Amino acid sequence: MLHAGLDLSRRRVDYCLLDEGGERVEVGAAPADADGLGGLVRLIELRHGREPVSAAIESMNGARFVHDTLERCGWEVQIADAQRVKGLAPLACKTDRIDAWVLAELSRRDLVPAIWLPSFAQRGERERARWRMHLVKHRSSLKQRVHAQLMAFGHACPVSDLFGVRGRELLERLDFPDPWRGNVLACVALIDDLDQRIDDLERELRALGADHRYVPLLLTVPGVSWVLAYTIAAEIADITRFASPTKLCGYSGLCPRVYQSGDSDRRGPLAKNGPKYLRWALIVAATNAARHPLYRARYQHTKQRLGRQRGAKIAQVQLARTLTEAIWQMLTRNQPFAPAGAAFPLAA
Repeated sequence: MLHAGLDLSRRRVDYCLLDEGGERVEVGAAPADADGLGGLVRLIELRHGREPVSAAIESMNGARFVHDTLERCGWEVQIADAQRVKGLAPLACKTDRIDAWVLAELSRRDLVPAIWLPSFAQRGERERARWRMHLVKHRSSLKQRVHAQLMAFGHACPVSDLFGVRGRELLERLDFPDPWRGNVLACVALIDDLDQRIDDLERELRALGADHRYVPLLLTVPGVSWVLAYTIAAEIADITRFASPTKLCGYSGLCPRVYQSGDSDRRGPLAKNGPKYLRWALIVAATNAARHPLYRARYQHTKQRLGRQRGAKIAQVQLARTLTEAIWQMLTRNQPFAPAGAAFPLAA
């Protein structure tokens, strides 16, 4: 068997080919597109025969495309965690060819820290939820820009919703000099277009979420709406990946960094590992759950104990971890949410 290390950049893929004994068989580069990768497979097959190839590539944008393309050509490809690769093989000199050689050597020694890859359907679920969040973020940015223009020219905002019926009438009457007036009207038109797109997307997500195996269960969690339920379900994908609630909490990035040396044991800021979209959904769910009767007293106690400056944030993160552990228990057992000690699960 041959072992290939692949280092991907914007325009090319540097590769290093090793045999079972660790000798370099071939070093080179190929274009980072479908034709270039297909040509690389045919070239290696022409020079070295139909010997099986095991390849490794670092996790980055575009690595999944390389993985899928080469696997269709018959290679066995693993995507390596970039941070763990650096820990396994720290280098004094770093170039693309050296990186490719390191990955090939890890593949040869069967030490590739491979990451889990979602299926195509699971990637589609994530993309739908993330695209909605992207559109909402842009809509919020446009609304903030309109409010900033009102403040810049001394116009008050007497209505609660500047983008409702009364707010639109107010914006039409306000006297803005050009080009600011044109910019405000353009922002309003873009907001209307984004509203329509977000509404269409939410209808699609609601229909898809009704058939999802996790969404109906997640809707029983305090503070979780159907949008958050779909986002959490899409980001978790398969609960069997996590052996314990602690593993799921670590994946969410809601655990603090730990610094230990001898008798010293310190906790730092949040690790923020894993997908930021899952972390966002859990934090929003915790913010909503802080007003629920089950968690209100605990949240307020933690908040007051730690003080006004940092108590609210820490209490929020702590509640998010509690919800994460409850979600693991629910999805693992395929049961709706039930508070500790309750005889019956809560209704949605």
